[in-house]
Amino acid sequence: MTVEHIALWVEDLEMMKNFYAQYFEMTYGNKYTNYVTQFSSYFMEAKAGGARIELMQKPGIAENEGNRGATKGLAHFAFATGSKENVLALTERLRSDGYTIAGEPRTTGDGYFESVVLDPEGNTIEITI
Repeated sequence: MTVEHIALWVEDLEMMKNFYAQYFEMTYGNKYTNYVTQFSSYFMEAKAGGARIELMQKPGIAENEGNRGATKGLAHFAFATGSKENVLALTERLRSDGYTIAGEPRTTGDGYFESVVLDPEGNTIEITI
């Protein structure tokens, strides 16, 4: 088995789609909209393959009142960039564009070289080799 996709409820569907496309080189298909339920989504796919991300929006979804990544449920997801240099470059690009770097680039205790960034809605992303 493989992980086919993960899904995120988002507040601003277009902004989040553009963020993942711009910084993580993800492509997307047509926007799906169910006008009866007011549900809309995009499937985002990394050019190199792997699991997809489904960004979903619908009125009435409860706000996450806690610190995302520090409450039960999805803690984070990770993007592999292929090299330490790519981790550093993407981290600096996100920082210079005003995004929150929640964890500076480092080698973790379990051997990963990574940084941690928050997406525009506060979801935790690890940027790894």
